Amino acid sequence: MVSMAQNRSLPEVLRAVVSGIAQCPRVVLARIWLIQPGDICATCRFRSECPDQTRCLHLVASAGHSCDPKADHTRLEGGFRRFPMGVRKIGRVAETGEPLFLSGVRGDEEWIAEPTWIQREGVKTVAAQPLIFRGTTLGVLALFDSGTLDEEDFQWLRVFADHAAVSIANARAFEEIASLKEQLELENQYLREEVTAALGAHDLIGSSPGLRKVLQQIQLVAPTDAAVLINGESGTGKELVARAIHENSPRRDRALIKVNCGAIPENLFESEFFGHMRGSFTGAVRDKPGRFELADGGTLFLDEIGELPLAMQAKLLRVLQEQEIERVGDTRTRRVNVRIIAATHRDLKKEVAAGRFRQDLFYRLGVFPLEVPPLRERSDDIAPLAAHFVRATARKMNRPVPRLTQAHLDQLSAYPWPGNIRELQNAVERAVILAQAGPLRFELTSPAEVSSVPPIPTVTSGTLLTRTELKQRERESIEAALSHCGGKIFGPGGAAELLKMRPTTLASRIKALGLKKR
Repeated sequence: MVSMAQNRSLPEVLRAVVSGIAQCPRVVLARIWLIQPGDICATCRFRSECPDQTRCLHLVASAGHSCDPKADHTRLEGGFRRFPMGVRKIGRVAETGEPLFLSGVRGDEEWIAEPTWIQREGVKTVAAQPLIFRGTTLGVLALFDSGTLDEEDFQWLRVFADHAAVSIANARAFEEIASLKEQLELENQYLREEVTAALGAHDLIGSSPGLRKVLQQIQLVAPTDAAVLINGESGTGKELVARAIHENSPRRDRALIKVNCGAIPENLFESEFFGHMRGSFTGAVRDKPGRFELADGGTLFLDEIGELPLAMQAKLLRVLQEQEIERVGDTRTRRVNVRIIAATHRDLKKEVAAGRFRQDLFYRLGVFPLEVPPLRERSDDIAPLAAHFVRATARKMNRPVPRLTQAHLDQLSAYPWPGNIRELQNAVERAVILAQAGPLRFELTSPAEVSSVPPIPTVTSGTLLTRTELKQRERESIEAALSHCGGKIFGPGGAAELLKMRPTTLASRIKALGLKKR
């Protein structure tokens, strides 16, 4: 029984069952038939008796001892390799699910199909037990013995049959899992090839010196397991660079898992990164693996790593150092083997100097820093990128590919592209949509207008106000308005009109701040 339970392959389980029974010296023959679809109906010995050719008993395992030294009891051929359901004694055991126990066999009974063999081998007992798993009959286990078995022996055969049925069902389940896994891997490979062919997912298009330098760095670092820190403005294609590193690495057959660090709330950080167990918090209705587990053996891409709060940075650093995680609500430590690629549009050295990013985490992530140049420094790449986006957009919309003229390329090259490649892609898609099978027309802001747009101010600690400071500013502003209006709140010339507030809102703020009317 232990041998049966240890095997996961169905043929090995079946051999273990009949071989275990055949170890008894009086066992002439032990056989297993399993219910399977009908296949050799035209040549079957029992074709004339078969009521239904859709399924029958297939002989799948055989073992025993014979007085004939030339006999091979392990062979699965012969006249009894199939039994129709409900036909003869073996078929009736399968059909009814009722066991068969015949002791004191003489060899001249009418039901015996091969009396010569029974007499030559000295068979005295014929017993058969249905192989039943969770109420479903899987097949029949039959025994031909030269001794006379009693009821206790027959009950032991029942116990053996029950264990055999469980082992057979488990082996079939493992085979199905292996088959589904293989199918899933094939489908996964097919889908990845389709996505790559359709979108050019990891192809970096262009031939400018800046891009060539990036490609050279990718070729250098991809075969290693070194952590990579990709720097570059928003829209420059940092994720494409990460994909190119992954696809050219030994981990290409495993997953590339992307995490946008700026989009994860602090209270969900551990659950998203490390996973959680069912019931560990409200809403945890099932066990869930984290991003590190999903990326085990592959690559974890930490996008916008500069947006990660300090408290989360410490937890991330610990996992990167130890390569171990614990799911929320679990006490078991799990080892992971993950390569880290991080990306940011921030200057992390300045963030470290300002105390907003951990220095030890910066050094852990920045083993191999890689700078992606903005599109305005890759003017040679604008034409091939635009042509690629025109073809891809037209194919996606099932339209003819519009003509991209030199005038279009001159217009695109003259634009500074503050949004980089992402902005270029959006502009091309918009132009293809508006073209409607006519000529392309790009509606771009002039370079002078773009340069006149004031830059977004960088937030520093000096420009931030605490809640107390905000309330004090509000108090001073309301007091000044009341003083200017002589304490008047409502109506024309009142403080509410001056502050552009609803009078009732101003009255409630005056009360909340404890101000007195003058």
